[in-house]
Amino acid sequence: MDQMKPKTFKGLIWQVLFSFLFCWLSHLVSGQINYSIKEEMRKDSVIANIVKDLGLDIKQLSSGGLRIVSQDSEKYFYVNGDNGNLYVKDRIDREILCGASATCFLTFDTMLENPFNIFKVKIEIQDINDNSPVFYPETFTIETIELTSPGTRFALQNAEDLDIGVNSVQTYRLSDNPHFTLSQKLSSDGFQSLELVLEKSLDQELQNLHELTLTALDGGNPVRTGTAILRIIVTDVNDNFPIFSHKVYKVSVDENSPVNTTIINVNATDKDAGTNGQIIYSFSKTSGDVHLSGLFSIEPKSGDIKINKMLDYEETRNYELSVQAKDGGGLISHCKVLIEVIDKNDNAPEISITSLSSPIPEDSGPGTMIALIKVHDKDSGENGQVDCNIFEETPFSLVLSSDIYYRIVTTSNLDREIVSSYNFTVLAQDRGSHPLSKRIIIRLEILDVNDNPPVFMKTSHAIYIPENNLPGTPIYRGQASDPDYGENAKIKYSIYSKELLVSSYFSVNMENGVLYAQRSFDYEQQKEFIVQVNARDNGSPSLSSNLTLIIRIVDHNDNEPKILYPYQESGGLAVFEMVPLASEPGSLITKVVAVDADIGHNAWLSYHFIQMSEPSYFTINEHTGEIRTSRLFQEKDILKHKVVVMVKDNGVPCLSATVTLNLFIADSFQQVSPKRSNPINEDPQTNLQLYLVIALAIISFLFIITVILGIISKCKQPNPTSLGPLNANLYQTVDPRILSMYSDGTLTLPYSYNVCVALDSCEDDFTYVQSKQEVPVENLIDAADSGFGNESGNGSSLNSAKQVSIQ
Repeated sequence: MDQMKPKTFKGLIWQVLFSFLFCWLSHLVSGQINYSIKEEMRKDSVIANIVKDLGLDIKQLSSGGLRIVSQDSEKYFYVNGDNGNLYVKDRIDREILCGASATCFLTFDTMLENPFNIFKVKIEIQDINDNSPVFYPETFTIETIELTSPGTRFALQNAEDLDIGVNSVQTYRLSDNPHFTLSQKLSSDGFQSLELVLEKSLDQELQNLHELTLTALDGGNPVRTGTAILRIIVTDVNDNFPIFSHKVYKVSVDENSPVNTTIINVNATDKDAGTNGQIIYSFSKTSGDVHLSGLFSIEPKSGDIKINKMLDYEETRNYELSVQAKDGGGLISHCKVLIEVIDKNDNAPEISITSLSSPIPEDSGPGTMIALIKVHDKDSGENGQVDCNIFEETPFSLVLSSDIYYRIVTTSNLDREIVSSYNFTVLAQDRGSHPLSKRIIIRLEILDVNDNPPVFMKTSHAIYIPENNLPGTPIYRGQASDPDYGENAKIKYSIYSKELLVSSYFSVNMENGVLYAQRSFDYEQQKEFIVQVNARDNGSPSLSSNLTLIIRIVDHNDNEPKILYPYQESGGLAVFEMVPLASEPGSLITKVVAVDADIGHNAWLSYHFIQMSEPSYFTINEHTGEIRTSRLFQEKDILKHKVVVMVKDNGVPCLSATVTLNLFIADSFQQVSPKRSNPINEDPQTNLQLYLVIALAIISFLFIITVILGIISKCKQPNPTSLGPLNANLYQTVDPRILSMYSDGTLTLPYSYNVCVALDSCEDDFTYVQSKQEVPVENLIDAADSGFGNESGNGSSLNSAKQVSIQ
């Protein structure tokens, strides 16, 4: 048998190729692909290339998938989506699929998703000789009388072969013996009768038992055989067999027939008398063993065949029963009963979602397929035809694609911002006289598309920031809204400017759009900024919008007056001016010239004497800074006069600067030169020695006090925490924001004091009307709202803390 396999496989290949050619031609004519293959093909064997046979371009497989759609055939076949080949997926046994039917087909649909199309594929399963003939039972017992005349025929049970055609049983062979031969007859209805013929008379006294071997041979290549043992028991006198009225009985029955319904009666007669003529009916054991499963029963005496269980057309449409009649002498005859089941509308349609595109983008146009519905009814004829409909009013409709497939497509544009999801019902109903139906509910989510840009409430806005602000202070919250969903609605903020490097001046919180000042602004350097705030969503592609911010800096009185003339270096000598002794009252001696970098009333300057010798010989113009003589000088008058001129602005609080002038009343420098040298050389030295003595005494006193306090604390062992409140209150807490405003190092805090305090009133020195600058405070961010520390009152506290040093 192994030597014949190559030739068989080669012949199988030619037969498959021929079947492919025949199926291709048939496809051109009928629009349906037909293939023919042998059963028991090896797994992953190539059957055909469906793409080529359909006349499609293999490149279409890259954009649309090709797959098998079948509940039954998917376990036997599969399609390679890359090359379009149809393969055997699992073992195919024709006898299991179709039994003894003359033809056996597996039908399924192949679906091409893009472009969408469905093709029917019909595959004929050809029989191969993979089953051997089998006798049921394997031992036959025949009882006959010894007076049986030669030529008597004994009916035998045929062997059964699950294969069909030439692969089924073709002939029988009987083992060599002197008494019996085998007779085979084929009736017009195709029924083959097998009989054992007595050729030589039997002698019960010589041999009462004959055992023969009956061999059944099929027509396959190689030939398969099956054997049975014939046991002939020689008895007396029963020489007539039961005879059925028909060799084959046929009957039709509804699938919903009640249990215990009699569907047919088989009848046999026997010419013998007495017990030899009494017939008992029973089912013969066959390969199907249908009667043993409990579906049918037979009355032993009457021959009535009844239904024991409900029949189902969808499970089995035809039954074949083997009935035997046995008389009292042990003679047996056989007949066949063929039962056809008639279909009734007892199955509701089956509806399933083959594919569902959920969620579906909201920008999907009309005609977009969102789902493929498969409907199937196991019934046949009108009972198996199904109609589908959608219940609710939705922007979707059903389109029939084939006899069992419906496409659900959109009929209008979708908008997730209006409707975010749909629930609708699909009803499937058959066309039976008493229609049955089934429904499914489909939930379809609408996928958001980034079709809405972020939107600001205003496209431009003006905000005002006082100069000398603290770096990192929030100044504005620019918030945009986006009606989209998820990532498409997440907004990121950024800023840019065409005029400056915006990152060195401002920053923005990417998440909430809060704008921060990166540095302290100076009105005198930059008065206005134009910044664009960009809100961009996280969609793909992203959408954005802009907000134009006009940021105006509000001036504060933060610049001290600067004395241009007379110029006095820091730590240098006082300025000397010569005043002629013969000067008339009102004569111009000199002029103090100063400027202020602020604007408005913060830059209005006034000039004052804050230190001068008595009596006063000079006056200063409050507005111009001109110093003039107030009276005539005499020879007895003091020649040297030291005056300190203060220049202050009109801000609140006011800021000031001073300059020291040494005015010498003389006609020539030689007159005052000797007098100037003594005080310069002597007074500082004397004062320095006095200061050193006082400092040494204080340091010694403090050292003694410290030693005494240390000894007392050791003796008393005080609680270490008792000094806590004292230590905590030794120095007043200084706001670090105030110190940050003097980071340039031009003023040392412990050695500065406010000149304005020394005067009677800074405000009384001016009679100008101060102008007010209106700033809309509603545009500025409240620190408490932005999540920062409370900074209320910073402006007044910082301005009042500004001080100047007097040289």
